[in-house]
Amino acid sequence: MMALDNNHILIIGGGTAGWLSAAILAKTLNSKNTDGVKVTLVESPTIPILGVGEGTWPNLRATLHKIGISETDFIRECDATFKQGAEFINWSKTPEPKQSHSYYHPLSTVSHSSYDFNLAPYWLQQDKKTRLPYDRAVASQARVCDEGLAPKQIVMAEYSAAQEYAYHLNANKLAEFLKRHCVEKLGVKFVSANVTNVALDNEDFITHVDTDHESEKKIFADFFVDCSGAKGLIIKETYNTAWQSISDVIFNDTALAVQVPYADRNQKINTHTLATAQEAGWIWDIGLQDRRGVGHVFSSKYISDQKAEQQLIDYLGDDYSDDLTIRKIKLNHGYHKKFWHKNSVAIGMSAGFVEPLEASAIFLFDAAANMLAAQFPRDKAQMKYAEDKFNQQLTMRMQRTVEFIKLHYCISQRRDSQYWIDNCDPISIPDNLKQRLAFWQGQVPTKYDFENAWEPFNLDSYLYVLYGMGFETDVAKVAAKYTETTKAKHLFNNIDKASVLLIDKLPKQRELIEKVIKYGFTQV
Repeated sequence: MMALDNNHILIIGGGTAGWLSAAILAKTLNSKNTDGVKVTLVESPTIPILGVGEGTWPNLRATLHKIGISETDFIRECDATFKQGAEFINWSKTPEPKQSHSYYHPLSTVSHSSYDFNLAPYWLQQDKKTRLPYDRAVASQARVCDEGLAPKQIVMAEYSAAQEYAYHLNANKLAEFLKRHCVEKLGVKFVSANVTNVALDNEDFITHVDTDHESEKKIFADFFVDCSGAKGLIIKETYNTAWQSISDVIFNDTALAVQVPYADRNQKINTHTLATAQEAGWIWDIGLQDRRGVGHVFSSKYISDQKAEQQLIDYLGDDYSDDLTIRKIKLNHGYHKKFWHKNSVAIGMSAGFVEPLEASAIFLFDAAANMLAAQFPRDKAQMKYAEDKFNQQLTMRMQRTVEFIKLHYCISQRRDSQYWIDNCDPISIPDNLKQRLAFWQGQVPTKYDFENAWEPFNLDSYLYVLYGMGFETDVAKVAAKYTETTKAKHLFNNIDKASVLLIDKLPKQRELIEKVIKYGFTQV
């Protein structure tokens, strides 16, 4: 057998990032095989998991399937429910008394992709007084969410669906679930210990880590993955890699999180995330099987902790009680300017964090681990190329994530507080986003605005937010090129028909979850 350089990966830190990375690497690199890559994970028994990343994207669904997890088991053991998108309430303009405005960013369209045929210009030319809101005109999923319906039926096989979907889940239970799967099914070695030192050779490559474990005092490996969270044991404490702050763009620096049990076991479970704008931030509301995860993300520059907590309590209304525990979490928004350095890479909160709006965190963990697995260099001669590609791709993904999150704020018409006024100040808008917005005032966004195939938020995502928020694109000067009105009308009609059919056939979210728990899906 040919001698290879990189045969053992050591992951430092568990949680969602650590165990998801372990699963992806062990499965892709065939850890159970004698010529595969061995994966070891060392996790502190004393450091708690942050445990508030409860929203996901469809990529997690694909990853769970790939690593051999039963969707039925996952739903049963992680308190998971189905997520079909997010509803943004009161983001576009100041709410009037007893009247709110909302729009959806759904996870899918029905019959087409805007990359193939863009309905937005045809929608823009319709009469504003009579046209449907954009999200309901171009897709059925917003209407399905309005009805509280699930994206599939119990007779459908695991991971198949009538509508695209992701999950809401208990992040602590997900980490434990992935841990068992990694150790029992994928051949990952687990060491429960605190890492006390990271040892470097004379060229600053990591040779091993020291731990407080009784028998595993030194753990040697060829490659190291830093999933140690905000501590950044390797990327921050060992290598002191430069940090790119985004606080001048994304203002929110604090979150208050609370878990709210359902008052009634039969209470409706929303099939989407609720994101309700506030005076100086926004409140998330995520429905799991037995409780809701609710939290207020805000900027301490514009509002006090006490006032922010009161707004959270007011939001909960009768669902709030004094025995609920509200946790305060400080958010350090930004990312390291380099994620892969020498023979190590940072994945998860250690790499960086952009606020929880649009649930990008687990997506970025998953994307980073999958790229590392796909291009993992067994030969040290390949390391520099893989390092450069990884850093380029992850930097681009972080930058584009920041831009897309900022989009929700900077095109708002709210002017009821200094927070919203400052968010719309051009000085706080990244140049790339500023240029796009200026161009989109006279041209509808197209696939050519998204030059990188791996941008985390695609054309459809931008269209939903832009036209859900009431962004104005004047298509009058370019109207002559939109000649396929018959085709557009046909697609609009198909979406109407599909919406009616889906609403008739799909079950309520709670009904489906209870059937999954009792009977399970057909496995594939």
